[in-house]
Amino acid sequence: MHDAQAIDTVEGYEPHTSRSGVWAAVRSWGTSFAFHASALMLFGMIAFYAKQEEDPRITTVTRISLPETKPERQDPVQDPVKPTETVIEAVDEITAPESEIMTEIVISSVESENLSEQKQGDKAKVADMELASDFTLVAIGAGGGDAGKNGIPDGGGPTRAAILQRKKTNKEIKGTLTNVEAALRWFKKHQSPNGMWDVDGYQQNCTDGGGRCEPGTAHAGEDGDIACTAYALMCFLGAGYDHHVGTYRSVVKRGLEHLIAAQKPDGSFGPRNYEHAIATMAVCDALAMSGDRSLREPAQRGVAMILARQNADAKDSGYRLGWDYAAANPTRNDSSVTGWNVMALKSAVAAGLDVGGGLQGAKHWLEQAWKTANPAWAGMDPYKSRSVFPYTYDPVAATTDKTHLAAVGAMCAVFLGRRSGDTMLESLINEIMATDQPKSVAWPTNTYLLYYNTMAMFQTTAGGNDPRWKRWNEPVRNMISSSQRSDAGCFAGSWDFVGTEFHGHEVGRLLSTAYCCLSLEVYYRKDLVAR
Repeated sequence: MHDAQAIDTVEGYEPHTSRSGVWAAVRSWGTSFAFHASALMLFGMIAFYAKQEEDPRITTVTRISLPETKPERQDPVQDPVKPTETVIEAVDEITAPESEIMTEIVISSVESENLSEQKQGDKAKVADMELASDFTLVAIGAGGGDAGKNGIPDGGGPTRAAILQRKKTNKEIKGTLTNVEAALRWFKKHQSPNGMWDVDGYQQNCTDGGGRCEPGTAHAGEDGDIACTAYALMCFLGAGYDHHVGTYRSVVKRGLEHLIAAQKPDGSFGPRNYEHAIATMAVCDALAMSGDRSLREPAQRGVAMILARQNADAKDSGYRLGWDYAAANPTRNDSSVTGWNVMALKSAVAAGLDVGGGLQGAKHWLEQAWKTANPAWAGMDPYKSRSVFPYTYDPVAATTDKTHLAAVGAMCAVFLGRRSGDTMLESLINEIMATDQPKSVAWPTNTYLLYYNTMAMFQTTAGGNDPRWKRWNEPVRNMISSSQRSDAGCFAGSWDFVGTEFHGHEVGRLLSTAYCCLSLEVYYRKDLVAR
């Protein structure tokens, strides 16, 4: 009504009215002008912010670090590369797995922009490799091409955005998301306040009602605790969660801090090459994924210890070979230990670290061990023959022992450059399909071999219409999914370890859950592997 009256007054204005009438008209014009100007500004602001709300990047808040303001660092792990800090306003845990996943997907556009400016390693060095972590998990396909760490086509290190994109678009992956997220929540509930996952004490950290998970009974000291902490971290990293951003950032941060604090002055993580390689791999994966420069020094020291303990070829000092459990041992190359060291070095390359001649030596070990275990190798048909891979190899006596680790041999063959059609790789895959596949479709199963076999099968056959991958994938994936504990309480999200027979399976539920979770995360990379 006020606006209408003002308009009527102006329209009824006559030149010969009184001075008071003129002033009334002027006031009416001014009031009308102010009102309409305010309205236009209001509509403009509404349109502007409506447009902003369509941009998913408003889910982040960027705080600019002013030159005169230099707050003390509160995070001993984090060393931002950029002068801006991206803060994700998210709760530490969201009950619904779908909500957690979508929270990560929404921020992926911003994260990919930030990660593109961070150091991700030398792309040329990873153009013909593997996994990790995100594996974490691991790497490249046997089909060749430039797929790199985690199968990212440009050969760079693992990125959160790429992993989240796989989660969002791959139908096959979506079938495992609930299982993986449940496993991560289980790990979160059982992490110690100091960041570790304790083999025989992890269950004490859970506050859920009902019964308690059982403590592990093997390797309950420093060696097992470091290994299980690294395994758990690789599960988070493999799902796209690091220590900077996301639902589990505080969990990953504490785990990394614990590992780094446990590293000895000589660079070793734990007393044996087994847990040392796994821990080094976890730190390298976190470095490659986040670009956090503060992780570079502990990761490189871990790599230096791996190289220092690598066996030399007693018959030819110019060659290196594999690894034993502790110090270098020229007469014993342990395939299980060597497999983890190969993965650690591949993760180190993806993180841009110096691995010396470690991988070249591992290639020499792979070829010599396989040929010694398969004397008729020269006459093998890659698509019909089956070959074995030894548990141990003695180059001095030219002997092998316990030829039952075809999965380790096949995985190392892929990571060390062999491709589809290679006699060694194909014959080892044939052995896996004939002997291990029938054992991997019913629970309980050997979870150690389950992880290695799934990794080897995925890296060798995924990315195309390979019938071997289809034969392996569906029954194994369904077995893992259906065997996960879904009951409420302390056990929810984990996998039982009773009956998962392999050397050291008594480490317990931490280990069985890690191997199953990592096996499911292998599928995240199917569409990223180049043929």
